[in-house]
Amino acid sequence: MTTVVPQDQTIDALAEVWSRLDELLSGLDEASWSAPTCLPGWDVKAVAAHLIGTESMLLGESTPDVEIDPADYGHVRNDMGRINEAWVASMADLAPVELLTRFRDHTARRLEALRATDEAAWDAEGFTPVGTDTYGRFMRIRTFDCWIHEQDIRDAVSSPGGEEGAAARAAFDEMEAAAGYVVGKRAGAPAGTSVTFELTGPAGRTLHVDVGDRARVVDELPGPATVALTMPAGVFARLAAGRGDPDALGRQVSIDGDADLGRQILANMRYTM
Repeated sequence: MTTVVPQDQTIDALAEVWSRLDELLSGLDEASWSAPTCLPGWDVKAVAAHLIGTESMLLGESTPDVEIDPADYGHVRNDMGRINEAWVASMADLAPVELLTRFRDHTARRLEALRATDEAAWDAEGFTPVGTDTYGRFMRIRTFDCWIHEQDIRDAVSSPGGEEGAAARAAFDEMEAAAGYVVGKRAGAPAGTSVTFELTGPAGRTLHVDVGDRARVVDELPGPATVALTMPAGVFARLAAGRGDPDALGRQVSIDGDADLGRQILANMRYTM
């Protein structure tokens, strides 16, 4: 089943997160650009370069001809990782101001291209990082990716924020779409069980997952959830994206109901690459 994603709303969400990233990066001193992030091998500058690299590919630019030897990059584990690292390595010698200029140029051109995309192309099926789906779904995934990388940078430089607005809503819409997979496939919740995620804070929402022949996100459950997990929305996002220390993040989660199932779900929250 294809995913229909509102075009103007999603483009506005991308514009918002790119604008906020511009503001965030513009305010960093030189030392902060070298601050390590939770992503192995990447500092803030590398994350910014990665964001530019992905938008460069979507603009039709070729991957830089940079040799990436896995022996030198222990965190590179697949072809996509090598491509990402090639873009990062190609910008390693750029000054922060040059990276900012390139970021602004590429995101401006991407917004222009997105706003010129007609409805048929937006809803057309094709490649996405999660399999075949609409181009609109791909752009919602891009919003999630940019938003979580904004959080990576904020965590690295101790500048919390960005959990309100259109980009955060789009990011959590994308994570909500994966909640059934997380509960049913990753955590292996048995048929007949149900899970409620109570997410708090500016990006807070309530998610219900009912496990029948497969796990599905539902608007409401027929009765009390087998287990309810209450946590800040940012903790949910970091667990889903494999960020930070799962044990430390888990200490911010309260479990009501089947504690064993709750711990099983928390241990298997990560679903991104």
